[in-house]
Amino acid sequence: MHRTKVAILGAGFIADIHFESYSRFIPEAEVVAVYSRNAEKAKAFAEKHGIPASYDNLDALLRHPGIEIVDICLPNFLHAEATLKAAAARKHVIIEKPLAVTLEEADAMIHACRSAGVLLMYAEELCFAPKYERVRQMVREGGVGDIYMLKQGEKHSGPHSDWFYQRQYSGGGVLMDMGCHAIGWFRWMLNNSPVRSVYATMDTVLHKGRTDCEDNSVMIIEFDNGVTGIAENSWAKHGGMDDRCEVYGTGGVVYADLFMGNAAVSYSKHGYGYAMEKADTTVGWSFTIFEEVFNQGYPHELKHFVDCVRNNKTPLVTGEDGRAVLEVIYAAYASARAGKKIELPFHPKTERPIDLWK
Repeated sequence: MHRTKVAILGAGFIADIHFESYSRFIPEAEVVAVYSRNAEKAKAFAEKHGIPASYDNLDALLRHPGIEIVDICLPNFLHAEATLKAAAARKHVIIEKPLAVTLEEADAMIHACRSAGVLLMYAEELCFAPKYERVRQMVREGGVGDIYMLKQGEKHSGPHSDWFYQRQYSGGGVLMDMGCHAIGWFRWMLNNSPVRSVYATMDTVLHKGRTDCEDNSVMIIEFDNGVTGIAENSWAKHGGMDDRCEVYGTGGVVYADLFMGNAAVSYSKHGYGYAMEKADTTVGWSFTIFEEVFNQGYPHELKHFVDCVRNNKTPLVTGEDGRAVLEVIYAAYASARAGKKIELPFHPKTERPIDLWK
């Protein structure tokens, strides 16, 4: 069987997750190269995972023989450049959230991939997470009647890497980092119903000495179809990752916790190796996660994109979807500064979303 050759851009936490997904769950794909701006990190990542080639020059990687997919797991501010170069080299692109830092970048990325005839997928794993997808199937079967409100929250004590906390690299704080998941999932649940307005409030409550970005936010989104979406996101919540959704309908309600139903409740006097993402200790009570990568939907989204490339199909989540999410993020920052709803469409004259807040 021909195996689709993949290059991973990035050698950090999310790149590890993507490699595990390919190696364990996607036999029809093969990771043949990895890129990092740091040559030693690229080499270490390749040696750790048995990847044949490592690069610290993106142009050189794109000349590696046979690469069909470029999987972008780089910091936010590098997304646009990497996508434009991959498109110019006629490589299909799947990209981690957020799609880009600015709407102008997003438009350029979408245009470049379309002009080059390559696929561009926005990797929103909540659209593929098995538990969340079971909820969506139940809703589509009429299990809760007509939806009138959706809630989604993702919370933990802060990201792995320093660049997340620096606005020039990230474009924003927790809203940019994790609020994008809620927006993407709301649109997924509502068949991409347009957003009518956004109201948001945010603050820096825990990481004041480390970041000038927000680390706690609440966002209320009104959709054209009358549904209200409420997103709660935090880098200030201790005790490990929290990711859950709620669906309220005229005929029922659904609550789904992405992690707790997939954990073994544990108690340890002395602690142990790993409990779950962002859990800073395993002493005392903890929730020991199993099949964390699978349950979050990473293998499913990557397998879907490989199938799209192999069979010339349009991805279920596209660059245009990523752009729509980014526009809502811009409106949310503007709302937090103005203290009022912001109507959409919203076309700000600023470089980064967080610049609209402070």
